[in-house]
Amino acid sequence: MTLVKDPVPAARSTRPAASATTERTGRRRENLAGYLFMSPWIAGFLLLTAGPMVASLYFAFTDYNLFSSPRWVGLDNFTKMFADPRWQKSVEVTAKYVIIGTPLKLLLALGVALLLAQSRRGQAFYRAAFYAPSLIGASVSVGFVWRSLFSDGAIVDRTQSFFGWHVGGWVGNADWVLYCLVALTVWQFGAPMVIFLAGLKQVPRELYEAAEVDGAGPFRKFWTITLPMISPVLFFNVLLETIHSFQIFGSAYVLSNTQCGPADATLVYTCYLYQQGFKNAQMGFASAMAWMLLLAVALVTAVLFWSQKKWVHYEEDAR
Repeated sequence: MTLVKDPVPAARSTRPAASATTERTGRRRENLAGYLFMSPWIAGFLLLTAGPMVASLYFAFTDYNLFSSPRWVGLDNFTKMFADPRWQKSVEVTAKYVIIGTPLKLLLALGVALLLAQSRRGQAFYRAAFYAPSLIGASVSVGFVWRSLFSDGAIVDRTQSFFGWHVGGWVGNADWVLYCLVALTVWQFGAPMVIFLAGLKQVPRELYEAAEVDGAGPFRKFWTITLPMISPVLFFNVLLETIHSFQIFGSAYVLSNTQCGPADATLVYTCYLYQQGFKNAQMGFASAMAWMLLLAVALVTAVLFWSQKKWVHYEEDAR
């Protein structure tokens, strides 16, 4: 008897290989489609972010004035920077602005969020009204309006003179103009307020009810329940607002009538960087300043992340 091999198993054995090939082809097409849709973002990142960053890193070690070819000078820009009195002044003004403005803005945002977290009539209107300054506060037009409000003889000057406080307009006073800038920043507390409000909504009501049974008052409930429960949100706001404070430019530039003064009173770091790069055409020096700012922000961010282990409480840690 002659045995005839069944061709079916051979045909069946080829199906897994064909299926794997088809699957790999489908994956390649999906990846290609994904890269195609991402190509505008990739091109923008390479041309507008990564490329300029690499170029500025090179310029930081060169003498480049925008009108001639860069000339390699090594660390001369950084040596010149640390010996520059105006650079030291810009660091001082920026540090003062960050230390004063950021906590005040967050305290006001948290206070208003605590009020809006309670159910009341017109709650949606109040939320929108308090959030609106965050949308328009960074615009040039608001900077002009703010400068007119705090100028000599303006409404702020007349109001404080009515109460016997004669200091003149804040904009023209070197001792007060920075506080005018801080007030403009604090006025834009809407964005962190919304984030705080979202965090407050996540606090379980059962914790407050149990605290009331134990006789806890409003302050104790805030300190032992609210603050620990929203500490991740607080950390996020502190980190975000601190980084934004280091990058302040438009408000200071407009408020001081493009002079960052008087007497360099509003000479924040980015304002001096702009002057060196685009007014004095010292692009190499400005690039070195930009990288020093990046290192400073990275250092502050690292310190904040290190400190969060001591005061930020996550639900995973509680478990």
